[in-house]
Amino acid sequence: MSTTSDPAHRTEAPRTAAEVNEDIRALWTRAGGRLSTEQRREYQRLVMEWSEARQRPPARGPRPATLPRPTRAAPATAAAPTGSEPHAA
Repeated sequence: MSTTSDPAHRTEAPRTAAEVNEDIRALWTRAGGRLSTEQRREYQRLVMEWSEARQRPPARGPRPATLPRPTRAAPATAAAPTGSEPHAA
């Protein structure tokens, strides 16, 4: 989903260059290859947004939850007596 709202008034995270590029391509497709004055202004705004997005470092996703470190298994020992077996002394 793409929007054409002013990026200065956006509250969500900035769009990626790929997202903005999608809007630029859609604008050219809608215009049939010839931009009106209003479309040209929109194109210039999109190009500026695209340029800014290209200069930002890639966004990192949320950090994965820290998993507990595996513990070493205790060495195998003889089973505990059940009561019917004699105890070794």
